[in-house]
Order: sequence, then C-alpha cells, then structure tokens
Amino acid sequence: MILSRTPLALALLAAASAGHAATPATPAGNPPQATDLAPVRVDARTRDDRNGIDSYGNAALHDTPAAVTVIARRQLDDRQIRTLSELAREDASLGDNYAPVGYYEDIAIRGYPLDLATGFRGNGLSIAGEQRIALEDRQRVEILKGLAGLEAGVMEPGGVVNYVSKRPQDVRTATLGTDSHGSRYGAADVGGWLTPAFGLRANVAYEDTHAYVEHADGRRNFYSLAADWHISSRATLELDGDYQASAQRSVSGYQLLGGRTIPAHASATRLLGYQPWQQPVGIHAGNASARFGYAFDDDWRLRLAAGHSRSVIDDNVAFAYGCFYSPDCASGATPGWFFAPDGDYDVYDYRSPGDTRRNDEARAVLEGRFDTGAVGHELTAGIGAFRRGIDRRPYVYDYVGTANIGDAEPTVFAPSPNQPGDPVRRLASWQRSAFALDRVHLGGHWQLLAGGRFVRLHERAWGSDGAPERDTRLSRTLPQAAVLWQPTDPLTVYASYSEGLSLGREAPYWTSNGGSTLAPLLSRQLEAGAKWNGSEALSVTGALFRIRQPYQFAQPDGSAEGFTFVQRGEEVHTGLELAANGQVNRNLRLVASASVIRARAGSTGTPSYEGHQVVNVPRLRATLQADYRLPFAPALSLLGGWRYAAANVATPDGRTRVPAYHVFDAGLRYAGHWRGRALTWRLSVDNVFNRFYWRDTGSSGGDSYLFPGAPRLARLSVTAAF
Repeated sequence: MILSRTPLALALLAAASAGHAATPATPAGNPPQATDLAPVRVDARTRDDRNGIDSYGNAALHDTPAAVTVIARRQLDDRQIRTLSELAREDASLGDNYAPVGYYEDIAIRGYPLDLATGFRGNGLSIAGEQRIALEDRQRVEILKGLAGLEAGVMEPGGVVNYVSKRPQDVRTATLGTDSHGSRYGAADVGGWLTPAFGLRANVAYEDTHAYVEHADGRRNFYSLAADWHISSRATLELDGDYQASAQRSVSGYQLLGGRTIPAHASATRLLGYQPWQQPVGIHAGNASARFGYAFDDDWRLRLAAGHSRSVIDDNVAFAYGCFYSPDCASGATPGWFFAPDGDYDVYDYRSPGDTRRNDEARAVLEGRFDTGAVGHELTAGIGAFRRGIDRRPYVYDYVGTANIGDAEPTVFAPSPNQPGDPVRRLASWQRSAFALDRVHLGGHWQLLAGGRFVRLHERAWGSDGAPERDTRLSRTLPQAAVLWQPTDPLTVYASYSEGLSLGREAPYWTSNGGSTLAPLLSRQLEAGAKWNGSEALSVTGALFRIRQPYQFAQPDGSAEGFTFVQRGEEVHTGLELAANGQVNRNLRLVASASVIRARAGSTGTPSYEGHQVVNVPRLRATLQADYRLPFAPALSLLGGWRYAAANVATPDGRTRVPAYHVFDAGLRYAGHWRGRALTWRLSVDNVFNRFYWRDTGSSGGDSYLFPGAPRLARLSVTAAF
C-alpha cells in the first residue's frame, strides 16, 4: 500500500522521525511548503507489538511477563468474525461458557468463565459484558490470559478481553455481505485527518440475520465515532463512542436428560420451546471513553482515562428449562432442574424488560523512568475508581406448558397474563484502588518487576421488592511480581507470580441457601513462559501456568433440598499453552495454538467430584488457521482452518461427557483492483463437513446447559475502497 502526500502521511512520517504521534500545526503567516517525499510502503502483515498492558508499565508485549494473544484486524476480516463465540474459536485457551444464539455471550479463558462486570474492556476501560460487542470499529482484540489483579482489580482468574478501537486514518471502504441462509450485511469505514492535528473515523454497520436456528432471525444497527486530537507535541486526546441496537429471539440450550444422559437426537437448528408470541430479545448498548496523555519530558508521562458503558436488555424468552411439571419429574424421582429422561421439558414465559447494566471507570496513571546508580527503573503508579450498577424490574417467569425435544414444533401455549413490576435498584458496587509497579533493569539482559494493587470494594444488593439483601465491604492488596531474562533481542523468558480477587457466586435457587451470595475469593497464579520473535512478522510463544482458587459448587447433603452451595476445597488449573502467529514464508501465514489443561477439584468433602476434569474444561484444545497466497496468482489466497476439542465433562462427578470433535473451515480471498480502487472478495465456509458437535457444557445461575455448535455456514463479502 502506497501512501501519497496526505496530511496523515506527513503526520506519520513526522511521528517516525520524532518519536511521537504528531507535530504542532503550522503557525498562521508561515504557509507550509510542499516537499516531494519518497513513497512509504506499509506492510499490513507486520505484527503490531507496540501497545502494551497497563499493569506491566505499558511495555511492548514482547516485554510483558504474561501470555497475551492479539487477534488482528486482518484475521477478523478474513474469518468474517462478528460474535464473541466466533472470536473464541481463534485461540485454544478460549471456550464458550453459556453463549446462546440471539443473546449476549460469555467465554472462559484457561477454563475460568469471565465475569461479565469486569472481564471485558474497551481501550483498557471496563465495559458491560451484557451486550453483543460489535467488531466493525475494532483494530484488534487483545486477550490477556491468567490473573491480572493489577490490571483489572476484582475479576475472575481466567483473564480479560480488551477491544482496541480503530484510530483516525485516511480510509474509505464499504463492505457488502451475505451468507448461505440469505442474511444481508453492510458496513462502512470512513476516516481522515481534517487538519494535521485532528482526525476522525466513523464506522457504521447493518445486519439482517437469517439465523441457522429456525424462528431466530435478527437484526442490528451499529454506529461508532473515534477522534484523535494532537493538542501539542506533548498532549494528545483520544475520544471514542459507539451505539448498537439489536433484536433477535434467544435460543434456549439443551439440558441433560434426567441429569445424566446427553440428548441423542438433538438439533442445532431447532428453537426449543418456540412460541409464536415470543418477542425478540432487544439489546441497546452504548460505550464511550476519553483518554488524555501528556508528556512532561522524554522520561515522564501522565495518562488520564474515563469510560462509560451502558446496556439495556429487554428479555423476552419462551424459555425451555427443567421438567418440574412433567410426569417423570413431578414425583421428585428426577431432579426438576434438568430435562426429563424421555425428553420432556417445561416452557416458561420469561419477560424482564429494561434490565439495565452500567459500568463507569476513571483512572490516572503516571509513568516515568529514572536511574539509581547502574540500575534503571520504569515506574508506573496510579489510582482508579470503578462503579457498577444494575437496575431491574420484578420479572415474569411463569410456567405455560410442557413440550418434548422430539417435537418438530411445540404445542402453542397461552402466555402468562402477568406483567413485570416497576424498576428497582438491584446492585450498587464501588471499587477504589491504587496501584504501582517498578520495572527494574539489571544490565542488558535481566528485568525484575514488582508491584501491587490495593483494592477497596463496597457492594450493596437489594431484592426485587427493594429490601436490602447484603452489604459487602472488603480491602485487599493484590501483589504481582516477575523476572524476565532476555539473552538475545528475539527471545524473552519469564516467570511471574500474581494474586487476584473475584466475587463469590450466587447460590442456585434449588439449593438450601438459594439466592445467597458467597464470600469473595482469593486466587493465586504461577506462570513461566517464553516469547520468541523470529522476525517482524512471526512470533512463537509458550507458557506453563498453575491457578488456584477455592472451589464453588452445590454440595450434596442431608438438607431438605438435597444440596447446599458452598466454597470448599480448591479448584486447580494446571496448563501448557503454545502459539505461533505470522509469516512462515513469503506466501504462507499461520495462526496456531494449543492448550492442555488439567483442571481438578480437591479437598471438597465430596469424593465423587474429585479426581477428574471439572465441568466445561476440555483437557485439550487446538486451533490452526492457514493463509496461503498462490504464487502463480498472487491476488488469490486459500484459507483453511481446523478446530479440535477433547471430550468435555458435563456433570460434577465426571460421569457424563460430550464427545470430542474436529471441525474444518475453508475460504478464499481475492485482493484486486477495479477502476484503480482496491477490491477484496472473501468467501469463508465454517464447518465444511457440517459436523454436529457440542461446543459448550457451561452453566448460568448454577444451572447446566448444552449448546450445539453451528452447522455449515458460508459467508461471502466484498470490500471496496472509494
């Protein structure tokens, strides 16, 4: 790609020579002089390693003692990824965890589900996970694996997903697409620099989805705007805002028959519990952030950031759940929170309009460099505040009838006549924190990192009637330390220790303490890894880790309900991750990863729950994506992919597992020109052999579900520059 003499090109050249992103505007009365410059070639294949993680001093990823996967814009485009569940296919350390079609989704990293309140971030700031996060305006997605208490405070130990926005540049593209079900898709990406110091970038998208699940078609509209202002040679301001509205019927998951048996003739295309009066789930979500940076001199810099995220969900589900009203379960012989042994399930009219989630975060960070004798220091210190709020109405959740998984179309039942109540505040949570990290350089090959975050949490919860339920207050210091050895520039070897804090889960309603929330949990992680950058376009990484956290589970006992939700014993995940990303040679690019995890519960007081893999954590996952440019037709590339997951446990005693699976994907990309404009065609086919598989055995609210993987789906798109 050749950059002409545009304001953006001039700004980029100035940044390359001066070490910062912009130069001051030319004073009035001294008009700029045109200068002929040599063409600048930008290779889009080059790996982006310039942006770091806040908790590690904003250093390059090569100098970060943690496993971080970056899913670049090119990978998102070629794979035509538009949902979180599709994103999870790109790295073997990720997996689905209650990700229904038509609803917001969650994933697990290293076997631990992410907290929807704190596990997802936009440009480093928390965003509400209860939304269908659009990808059209994202330049890349960063996945920080493992404990990151210094980065995010109170969070689950699996890691965080950070969506990084596109920045202003001279771009004008439009994309049109469809798929084998007749969906329609359109998007536009327009940006430029209005002055040498101020630029804008807008992304819009519309999608009319013809889902592979019957009666589950949907639509969405998306709008975003990003602005960069280089106020001076020392000060910069970045602004981002987006809004998305979506509507689609939510697809209920299967459950084990009688709590033991995997449904033998499940369908990936059937909408369980379908009722014609069921309305789509509407989700309206908006995210906004501002980030200001000021360089006092070459060694010291201040960064300020603030963000707001809000998601409003109008839940409308004819929900397939349990079998309390089925003859097989009414006697109590079969647990009512699973499907019946003969495939019967209850249908509930569930309506919860105006379910509102809000995340607000502000942060101030000071970064600086100084020496003490022969020892160099890079200091990062800051303060932060995070607020989480949930407002909900007393919902309708009423039984309307019983159906069977073998029904092509369930019987039509009358909806409940009841209506939701008035909105009430259900949760108000504050996290206030201070953090610091010192990166110590010992000669040219060794670095020591030591730091921590002090967190003060105050969380209050109310019932649906407005009555107080709990008031949680705690303070905790979360340490983090690491050592890095860099014998050569391409190689980094590291070892790290970190601690994290996560909130206790709410007990399922069918336990003796149903509805109560357990105490916060302390997690500990040891990790050792290596990173090798063989060239500017190829990297190979590996990591060994061990994460410990108290085990939370419904323990069988002699109570009237038969179970009590407890924290007892320890859940330990020990794993190995390997990954390679980049250009193998002139024509071949690979993205490959593998994850082996031994996830065990111990000292639980329930022997049958120990000695085997825990639920929804396959022992082995692997993924491979290949991009091969044909030497005799360099405009044409062949794309291929393979995904594998080992057998996946579906019950706490390990006696029921869904089978392992292999899934193959394929595609083509043609990058040419039409009337002097770049034109790119992409064809991708997921699950080429149309294999049925269970992608998820996760849980929500303590209840377990099984979700089938998507059947074969072909997508075609064309992107044109204008």
